[in-house]
Amino acid sequence: MEDIVRVGCLRYVYPDQTEVKICGFEFIVKEHGKVAVLGPNGSGKTTLLKHLMGLFKPVEGEVSVFGVDPSKDFDSIREYLGVVFQNVESQLIAPTVWDDVTFSPGNYGYQPETTQRLTDDILKQIGIADLKDKITHYLSGGEKKKVALAGAMVTHPKLLILDEPFEGLDPRSRDDIVKLLNEFNRDYGTAIIFTTHDVNIVPRIAEHVYVMAHGNIFLSGKPQDIFSQADVIRSINLEPPLVAEVIMELRKRGIEIPYTNDIEKLVDSIADLIGRAA
Repeated sequence: MEDIVRVGCLRYVYPDQTEVKICGFEFIVKEHGKVAVLGPNGSGKTTLLKHLMGLFKPVEGEVSVFGVDPSKDFDSIREYLGVVFQNVESQLIAPTVWDDVTFSPGNYGYQPETTQRLTDDILKQIGIADLKDKITHYLSGGEKKKVALAGAMVTHPKLLILDEPFEGLDPRSRDDIVKLLNEFNRDYGTAIIFTTHDVNIVPRIAEHVYVMAHGNIFLSGKPQDIFSQADVIRSINLEPPLVAEVIMELRKRGIEIPYTNDIEKLVDSIADLIGRAA
């Protein structure tokens, strides 16, 4: 698989002269990859994503997305990207849900019938077909997040960049979006980069995790490798996923359980141990 995103050690200075450095491990995303970025508030997660979106240009360092510097040549890659900002209010620009979701395919020159088909499909997949004629301004926070996701995913982009996509969603909606993201990755090869504070969602999507704190990417690896370091995760005010905590506690008591990200597989392993001990 080719690298479609590569970020070297970068430095960015905000207008108020606040300086953010993002160094440590090189940030790499491969074709069809699913990558989570974890870290407490102020760790640089959003700054990193804004560099990938071409909104920020680093003072130092290298940023490459599909082989170009997005701050200089974003127009050449914009059709490859779908983006959801943490504050979705800033990207819902059309009067109705339908108008907002059809904006990108219409802007990229899709035929009207193709635009309608793609929009109908994504609204149904996300579960907001009944909102298509609603005024976006009057939607709830969770509904706005779903509309922004629909707008980002409607053209089946090669890369989705999602900043806190699960924030404000109820548990059922989170489950639906997790399923949809995994389906897009499987069916269309869409690579995914997402930030989140909900560590329990990470193992359900991500194949690779970067952990940021104090201006550094200080952990990089598979979810099971990252979350097995529970003390390190807690040191930056994050909690490991519940599944990982249960496994770690069992191992402390001398009960060896294979690591898994799936709670059903964990329950099966415990039930198997109980059955053998009976």
